[in-house]
Amino acid sequence: MPQAPNGYARPLVDQVEEPGPTTGTTPAAVADTPVPTRRPPATPAAERPVASTKRDAFFDNAKFLAILLVAVAHAWEPVMAGSRTTKALYLLVYAFHMPAFIVISGYFSRSFTAKPRQLQRLLSTVVVPYVVFEVAYSLFKRYADNTPDHPISLLDPWYLTWFLAALFIWRLTTPIWLTLRHPLAVALVVAALASLTPSIGEDLGLQRVLQFAPYFVLGLCLKPEHFQLVRRREVRLLALPVLVGAAAFAYWAATHMRTAWLYHHTSAQELDSPWWVGPVMTFALFGCSLLLTAAFLSWVPSRRTWFTALGAGTICGYLLHGFVIKGAVYAGLFDDYPWLLSPGGRIAVTVVAAVAVTALCTAPVRRLLRCVTEPELKWAFRRSGPSGDPSPRT
Repeated sequence: MPQAPNGYARPLVDQVEEPGPTTGTTPAAVADTPVPTRRPPATPAAERPVASTKRDAFFDNAKFLAILLVAVAHAWEPVMAGSRTTKALYLLVYAFHMPAFIVISGYFSRSFTAKPRQLQRLLSTVVVPYVVFEVAYSLFKRYADNTPDHPISLLDPWYLTWFLAALFIWRLTTPIWLTLRHPLAVALVVAALASLTPSIGEDLGLQRVLQFAPYFVLGLCLKPEHFQLVRRREVRLLALPVLVGAAAFAYWAATHMRTAWLYHHTSAQELDSPWWVGPVMTFALFGCSLLLTAAFLSWVPSRRTWFTALGAGTICGYLLHGFVIKGAVYAGLFDDYPWLLSPGGRIAVTVVAAVAVTALCTAPVRRLLRCVTEPELKWAFRRSGPSGDPSPRT
């Protein structure tokens, strides 16, 4: 089950700026540019343009709201039995919360070219948290759930950590996707083939890696103007009937559709369906998720709000909220207090989950967890030369 999916100075998905036009570097540009007879006077430091490090409030808002929905949906899992409405909301949220976050992750991975410094950051901000939290969640399962034989395996992501393993693979393959003429079409074909291939196995959550890959590749293909388009007033108005229609369909699907289809972690055969259903569901769910993601993003505020700063700490909220939810399950909270399964109890669970993940995205938590989410590993890497490549050993 995909359990989602960035104080902490930089986000989980790095915000990169659009590269500006390059001039005077190509042979034609150099040939057409007259050579000055003397060096132009230096521009005073006070007048030199300063590179902007300002974060985009829209994307920070989108990341926080997506992680908020992730935590709330996870909190519904222990209490949605017997409630068609809760399950319908669960299906609706699951149809787009991780696709939206993955699209944003892909969008901010467009500049990844596997340079040494980028690889170093990938190791420190993705691989290290994956290892630490894979071990931490496995130990938590062992002792809090009284299952001492629960394995600790870095090859079999458990609970929330699948997204970090997937992000590592997606980022490494970014240069490959960007060299293809039609990367999204290729990613969809790969995802469709994965959905009918039960032999892929569970190593590094490869089913999810392949089936969720089209959303990451879509993010790689997007440009700033695409996000400007979905934020237009007419798109926001169109999003309302789309969300209402999706909610109505989710209410019907709550008693007819297996939720595992939305997790993208199994093949059609493992869901007791004919093999051809896998590709059909792959394309159908991609279309639905894309439509709902656009509707979601259209209503994300573009201005700074009280929760904008929390968008920089979504990795903390993502990685830590699982301990809260699983801890409540392991402690038997939902068995000891049956009223939590009532409509009022489900509302209380929703509010508590929302407040908890919000608190986990705050600056104090980011600072406390920085040694894990963004450790300083300069000692582990070879020193880079002026070009950014590792300096040769002497």
